[in-house]
Amino acid sequence: MDMPHNLTGENGIGFPRRLTFSSTTVTTENGLNFETTSPKDPCSTSLSNGTLYSSTSSPSDSCVKPLCNTDSEKTSQYNGIKYVSSEGETLVCGWGAFTPSCLQFFNTPKGVLFFLCVASFLQGMTVNGFINTVITSIERRFDLRSYQSGLIASSYDIAACVCLTFVSYFGGNGHKPRWLGWGVLIMGVGSIVFALPQFTTSDYEVHFSEDTGMCSSNQGVRCSKSISSLSNFRFVFMLGQFLHGIGATPLYTLGVTYLDENVKSNYSPVYIAVFYTAAILGPAAGYLVGGMFLNIYTEIGKQMDLSPDNTLWVGAWWIGFLGAGAASLLIAIPILGYPHRLPGSQRYIVMRVSEAHQLKDGSQKTASDPDFGKTVKDLPRSVLLLLKNPAFIFLCLAGATEATLIAGMSTFGPKFLESQFSLSASEAATLFGYLVVPAGGGGTFLGGFIVNKFKLRCSGIIKFCLFCTISSLLAICIFFIHCPNMPMAGVTQTYDRSILPKGNLNLTVSCNTECGCLRETYSPICGTDGVVYYSPCHAGCKKSNSTSGKKVYRECSCISETAQATDGKCTSLCKRKTLLLIFMFAVILFTFLSSIPALTATLR
Repeated sequence: MDMPHNLTGENGIGFPRRLTFSSTTVTTENGLNFETTSPKDPCSTSLSNGTLYSSTSSPSDSCVKPLCNTDSEKTSQYNGIKYVSSEGETLVCGWGAFTPSCLQFFNTPKGVLFFLCVASFLQGMTVNGFINTVITSIERRFDLRSYQSGLIASSYDIAACVCLTFVSYFGGNGHKPRWLGWGVLIMGVGSIVFALPQFTTSDYEVHFSEDTGMCSSNQGVRCSKSISSLSNFRFVFMLGQFLHGIGATPLYTLGVTYLDENVKSNYSPVYIAVFYTAAILGPAAGYLVGGMFLNIYTEIGKQMDLSPDNTLWVGAWWIGFLGAGAASLLIAIPILGYPHRLPGSQRYIVMRVSEAHQLKDGSQKTASDPDFGKTVKDLPRSVLLLLKNPAFIFLCLAGATEATLIAGMSTFGPKFLESQFSLSASEAATLFGYLVVPAGGGGTFLGGFIVNKFKLRCSGIIKFCLFCTISSLLAICIFFIHCPNMPMAGVTQTYDRSILPKGNLNLTVSCNTECGCLRETYSPICGTDGVVYYSPCHAGCKKSNSTSGKKVYRECSCISETAQATDGKCTSLCKRKTLLLIFMFAVILFTFLSSIPALTATLR
């Protein structure tokens, strides 16, 4: 029969052409049947999945345009003319009837990638950056205990676990950009809710003397136990984190699949790698920006005698959440304007070859039905299909163990460096950030680039992931090498330099008995004898002064009357520091190097 057919180019522009066809049926590898035609064209070729392609040239391709696509766009132009699918769906960027032609410049995979990268950056900066940076300040400001702040942090994961199945299942069959946009909007509301306690409570006031903590000022000073109503604000923080978890759930499920569906399969790893790289750079920015805000007093404009080094100092923890919340609300607007699928994306769906594990019971044919998965009654069948896919299950298990490693290292990595090399908390966090940014971000992007460069199929990707995992496992052996702890008077050794048995604290001795030191006041100092003391009081120090921004303690009876001590722990002289950092870099690099390839294999 003689009929017009539309050839859709990579940029979504249609090129009408009249061909002569004879009706045939083509069955693809994934079980989809297409009633198509066989063109009387000398350059027609058939791919491994049975899809027919024409060799007629277009601005984007030469011999890769699908002719069997029943859902291809009927009309599509760039300037002023709307993209329209065969189902009557308008594939334009806009909100309702407001679809100006200037917005269509962003109606491309690169445009989607940009806005999703900004959203993932904000999510990482807020949840994995600001939260970890300000949690101790929030504890101090609102009289929270450690287990209460732990509940605040875990509220994000609780919300993600509750929403994950339903969001990914129903959102996967729905309008993904709308799910994504509303998710980012909810995430922004969560950030604003998290900052609300700053504006609904009284000002933070501290009466502090510079001599507090010295030997001569501790007698008779005791902490009084009191119940503060400020701790009830933990429920507001938990609500904010819960909203963070709900909003971020579509971002890392539907966002990845939306990118994968709208680009060529060999470009997909690069797009996803860029997306996840932005998510990894977010926490690094959160640590840096959050640390800057913590140097500003929480009550802006109010003069205080405290310095940021003081244990009673509370920084402006709330500024970052307000900024991130406002940015999330703004970035949600363009995401909500994207169509169900991008112009020209249907050709990539037809071209995509399924590499899934094929079951002999014909389940794939059932799953290929367009109506399958649109109701909740299909959910058990979908879960059963996934459980019968061994490659998918083992990839998920590998991802779970990798996530455990990443979560543990990101949480305790700075503390590990702090204890190994006697660094301050800020120095350890900064040093760990220098490791994570190039190793984590670079490894994520490089993993996606390697898959794209060498055009790896599913089996090749899994072999590459296995190589990265083994390399990371070998590099972990460096943790068997450790640096000795710096000696601490009354904790690891007695004041007369003899070894103290483990678990036996002996902080009060003859040289500091009259000082009345409190164990609750932990402020380590380093004596000129190379020993760390629990606090200036426990070292028997009676005077202090500041020199070049560093506090110096004098007349310390537990060191010697002429000896001095400085704030902070003594610097470690361990010579294995460089070797340890190199191998830690390798562990992080190879761990993140396999993340995008593993995700790509899961999608395929």
